[in-house]
Amino acid sequence: MMGLPEIERHPLQPFLPSNARLLMLGSFPPPRKRWCMDFFYPNRTNMMWEIFGLVFYGDSQRLVDAEHKTFRMEDIKALLEERGIAIFDTACAVRRLSGNASDKDLEIVEKTDIPALLSKIPLCHDIVCTGQKSFSVLTEDYGVPVPTMGSYNEFTLAGRSMRLWRMPSSSRAYPMKLDEKAAYYREMMKTSGIL
Repeated sequence: MMGLPEIERHPLQPFLPSNARLLMLGSFPPPRKRWCMDFFYPNRTNMMWEIFGLVFYGDSQRLVDAEHKTFRMEDIKALLEERGIAIFDTACAVRRLSGNASDKDLEIVEKTDIPALLSKIPLCHDIVCTGQKSFSVLTEDYGVPVPTMGSYNEFTLAGRSMRLWRMPSSSRAYPMKLDEKAAYYREMMKTSGIL
């Protein structure tokens, strides 16, 4: 009889610049074999850093190192620190029920303590969820209704007024063109005072 897949603990520390006004929450990193760098959204096929390139530089390739088939990690970190953007995931430990990176096949074994993250970034009043699994944690645990795509719902967490944003997934599997995804992120960044 086959046992359950092993529990994976989160391999990265939360990225929490002290000036962070926005917290981006994904679900959990893909399997290590899919990484091209040791940072968030490490899968070379994921569009997040191309979205950020378009939003902040008007160039989807600005944060891409095409020659080495990776992303410009130090440039990404510098941008996040300059703009005040924190990143982590809603799960600290998971089981991969199918061995891939798909959210639908992730079983969350241990959720991230979101109030503890927020306690380290006191200026943050906006949270962005970048996938359905990350939304389910916020909506179930904190009673926040799921906003329509590109918008937010207000809620209170740890005594702080917050806005929960819903953005399109940066996965290539999510059926939306890069420039359309970037347009959603650009509007959110403007409204939250990042841009």
